[in-house]
Amino acid sequence: MKAVLFDRFGGPEVLYVGRVPRPRPAPGEVLVRVRAFSVNGGELAARSGRARLITGGKFPQRIGLDFTGEIAALGTRASGVAVGERVWGVLGRSAFGSAAQYVTLRPERLGRVPDGLDLVAAAALPVATTAVTALRDKAALRPGERLLVRGAAGGVGNAAVQLGQAYGAEVTALARAANLAFVRTLGAHHAVDHRTVSPAQLGLFDVILDTAGTDLPAVRRMLKPGGRMVTIAFDLTRPAASLGYIAASAVHGRGRVRFFSGNPKRALFDDLARQVTAGKLRPAVDTIFPLEETAAAHRALEAGGVRGKYVVRID
Repeated sequence: MKAVLFDRFGGPEVLYVGRVPRPRPAPGEVLVRVRAFSVNGGELAARSGRARLITGGKFPQRIGLDFTGEIAALGTRASGVAVGERVWGVLGRSAFGSAAQYVTLRPERLGRVPDGLDLVAAAALPVATTAVTALRDKAALRPGERLLVRGAAGGVGNAAVQLGQAYGAEVTALARAANLAFVRTLGAHHAVDHRTVSPAQLGLFDVILDTAGTDLPAVRRMLKPGGRMVTIAFDLTRPAASLGYIAASAVHGRGRVRFFSGNPKRALFDDLARQVTAGKLRPAVDTIFPLEETAAAHRALEAGGVRGKYVVRID
């Protein structure tokens, strides 16, 4: 089958479409024919070598974290799903390989795509499970609270803006000037250019969702007493300092900074489907690339300014 590979760390140019053996589902697993996947920041770090402590240095390596597709076959003892069902999923915290025609995984890591939702557009939404976990489970966002979303135009950020509005919060979205109109269409009550407005001008917030992982002390100072801050990233140029600061926040200063890596299971995907069906969440797709142009999708995400997700289609 076709899969996106790279044989050395580097820029987007190291990616290529090669051939690898088509996987077979082990007992308890299913085989999914992949229709589309999205490009995520973690893959950029893996491809460039900034995450080599996690990925290791053995080549060739694969990319792709999330996907949409149809169940093509069931392994023995696989249950709860049927061949032909339209599904979406995420391979795991540090697993890559969904940039391929087929993947295998356990059915509890899958959810059913709502009827009527295009499978290619739907590939923009598995990452939204991170926003659900951050706002609902980690921060316990309540109606009427002030929510700040940093990186509001990105993959997790755009979902957080939509969900924050659905949860009844007053949403302030930080984004580039060119993306302010876009985040307003998502439901942001306030859209702010992060490069021209100082934190002091924004006031204090009950909940902050940070998708950048940089300048965490400055962002944390924007919390109200009793406020909650969740970050889904840390500064890869200074990993020890960033993770140390996150850990120390539990005992020093105002408000603990919570950090987690998304690892969604079926119940979370079911909740995601309910939000979509209720009209509270919609996929935001910036550009759709063919599989052979995956490197261009990586290059576009690295350039910044994305509105939603870059999605790669597998014909």
